[in-house]
Amino acid sequence: MKKLSYNTSLWFAFVLTALYGTIGILTLNFDLADYGWGMFAMLPFCVGLAAGLTPKPRNAFKGVGYSLGILFVVLIFTAIEGIVCILLMLPIFGLAIGLGFLIGSFFRRAWLAKYNNARLQLLPLVLFLGVISVENRVAKHEEVIYEVRSEIILPYSPEEVYDAIKSVDTLIAEKPFLMKLDLPVPQKCILEKEEVGALRICYFEGGRIIERVTELERGEILKMDVIDYELTGREWLGFKEAIYYFEPMGTGGCKMTRVTTYSTELYPRAYWKPLERLGIEQEHEYVFRNLQRDLLNAHGVR
Repeated sequence: MKKLSYNTSLWFAFVLTALYGTIGILTLNFDLADYGWGMFAMLPFCVGLAAGLTPKPRNAFKGVGYSLGILFVVLIFTAIEGIVCILLMLPIFGLAIGLGFLIGSFFRRAWLAKYNNARLQLLPLVLFLGVISVENRVAKHEEVIYEVRSEIILPYSPEEVYDAIKSVDTLIAEKPFLMKLDLPVPQKCILEKEEVGALRICYFEGGRIIERVTELERGEILKMDVIDYELTGREWLGFKEAIYYFEPMGTGGCKMTRVTTYSTELYPRAYWKPLERLGIEQEHEYVFRNLQRDLLNAHGVR
């Protein structure tokens, strides 16, 4: 009986978690849910809650882990999401599952003698569907533009730095740690013409970003609107502008400032905003490292 109970709880949690994950993916694909509290907090909370309500909650917790592991692998290999996205999501997912599991275990002990346990295990699914339905109808977030700004000081003139960054044949540099996982790695950026209205296309291992020049002045500014982008995973971020500022330094060098502006669909913002900034800053860092290499090769040490 113990063996049967172990397998029953484990497989019940395994199948239920797979069901929740499938429902979550489908609701996102059909725009029935947002990348908000319902998906990142209520979904994992309800998974943990259902596991805690089973006769053998510890065994059910293992089933949740096995099911999520397989689900995440499927998302990665089908290119629905990337490794970095999954890893960044794990802390909030794990916290919500743990909280749900503790609450489910408490109610299982309190209610098991009075109610049919199988009925209790249906409540989390109803709760999840109710929350995402309400959130999708009520929580309409206005578009907010965020900015990530990075700076580097280089011992070259603003004109030399501008010439090196406006169009890059090959980007080769040491990758920051998120790029070593699967953050999109830029390969080259090609500027069609050095004039307002021209296209600048940046190619990545997982796609490309197409920009249109809106302002440029050699050695002063290169400003572009992002008009299209095709990168691995769902489009959580809406890239808006890519800007380079070039400021002469008193020592004869140049301070270059890279600015990326974007909108986002991810909530809660207190959790996702620092992680978005980290990812974009790592992209900036990679470009800066390559720029230093190109300038050194072209102009030598100064």
